[in-house]
Amino acid sequence: MSFANFLKGYSKLFAGALLVALTSSVAAPNAVSAATPQHHDQVPGFYRMKVGDLEVTALFDGLGVFDPHWLRGKKATIAGVAKALHEDPHMLDGAETGFLVNTGKQLILVDAGAGTWFGGGMLGRLAGNLRSAGYAPEDVGLVLVTHLHSDHVGGLTTQDGKRVFPNAEVYVAKAENDFWLSPEIAAKAPTDAQPFFQSAQAIATPYLETGKWHTFSGSEAIVDGMRLVPLPGHTPGHTGYEFSSKGQKILFWGDVIHAQRVQLRHPEVTVVFDIGATAAAATRNQLLPRLARENVVIAGPHMLFPSLGRLRKEGSGYSWAPVAFADQWIDR
Repeated sequence: MSFANFLKGYSKLFAGALLVALTSSVAAPNAVSAATPQHHDQVPGFYRMKVGDLEVTALFDGLGVFDPHWLRGKKATIAGVAKALHEDPHMLDGAETGFLVNTGKQLILVDAGAGTWFGGGMLGRLAGNLRSAGYAPEDVGLVLVTHLHSDHVGGLTTQDGKRVFPNAEVYVAKAENDFWLSPEIAAKAPTDAQPFFQSAQAIATPYLETGKWHTFSGSEAIVDGMRLVPLPGHTPGHTGYEFSSKGQKILFWGDVIHAQRVQLRHPEVTVVFDIGATAAAATRNQLLPRLARENVVIAGPHMLFPSLGRLRKEGSGYSWAPVAFADQWIDR
């Protein structure tokens, strides 16, 4: 056999062996993958960001999906939402989120999630995620409440009347307090609104009984570096809290927005839960331009988690620029 024929035969042999090896190497991992069970658990739901000298931690309470029937607006706008939902069933996905602010001197919780008072078991993860973030409920010294709907304050109290944050002083607007905790107003409320009154009263009672429930009515200095921002319309005393540190600002805006992909594009759209719908729309029209112009960080409980971001003007409405995930403690 000539050397040339030897090389030709060897090349065919080598090519065949290589094909077998490649086929085996591709098939083997697939076989292993098919036999490997999937893991459906996720990481704990918290995310930290730096705002000046403040440590702000978003605490996931649960996934929320806004019902399109809860939206109120022009017929053409609502019809457009219904059509868009056929193409994107996740268009109205959102979240329930509370926020922890560590000033270096105080540990402050802004809204407490739903606990077991709202959501049919889908919510109530805030306290667990607080612990995963390295804190305990006993560490919280102050709770600032945007309003008394149970998905924002249910996490304060267990169903058997125990305080989840035993060392915390709770602050809420007087107008909010006087509305939801009034037996006279509750007695005149429609039947479908009664659960909101009942839960608010049950949630507040353990803090009222221990002198840890406080109201404010103006521009009281509750926390250094924080100002109260009245946000009328959604509820009688709906209030935001704007913290400033080293020239940076973050606004905890409660329920200014429920359905982010609808109401940012159409700020005039309101929701069935707005007690004063006209005022709620006016609040958005006044507030959103300032936040976009000043590049304020927004903590929005119903925005997709981590529920932190900024506004950008886009046409006649706005777009949401979420905070990008980072695994290091840096300014975002």
